[in-house]
Amino acid sequence: MSSSSSSSSSWYTRVETPSDVPTVRELTLAAFGRPMEADLLDALRADESWIGGLSTVVTDTSGTLVGHVAFTRAHIGDVPALALAPVSVRPDRQRSGAGSAVVLAGLDAARATGERFVILLGHPSYYPRFGFGRASEHGIVLTLDAPDEAWMALSLDAERHPLPSGTARWAAPFGIA
Repeated sequence: MSSSSSSSSSWYTRVETPSDVPTVRELTLAAFGRPMEADLLDALRADESWIGGLSTVVTDTSGTLVGHVAFTRAHIGDVPALALAPVSVRPDRQRSGAGSAVVLAGLDAARATGERFVILLGHPSYYPRFGFGRASEHGIVLTLDAPDEAWMALSLDAERHPLPSGTARWAAPFGIA
């Protein structure tokens, strides 16, 4: 377990356990206000792309689970990568640093397991703080019509592993061909 502090709270991050799954589903439903992302998580957990050790939760000092991030197997061309999605934080804890804590912990876990690249579709003002940049600038193509500024990629060790170019391939449950 690792911890991080924000100005008002301390966060503890750890790998998701099977007993966390129902709570993660509830918080994902609450965070998005619809079932699509929670259903996606259920489908990803049942898919071959699921990497259990890279599903990370964040708790507060009382042990209450307040956030979650999942990383699943993806590819850039034929090069293995991870897809980061979804990230969920309980609505009453959003904008508190819990989301940043769980994303950073997930990226650290991915780096520690030897992963090299991460792709995502996400909010263009949120993810650059973690080092993500426009995937299109590296020749990474998305087979989905999405805003260029929301289509991002990250090398977990840019000095040794520059981002490859190619067409991104996501896990089947994402529904992105």
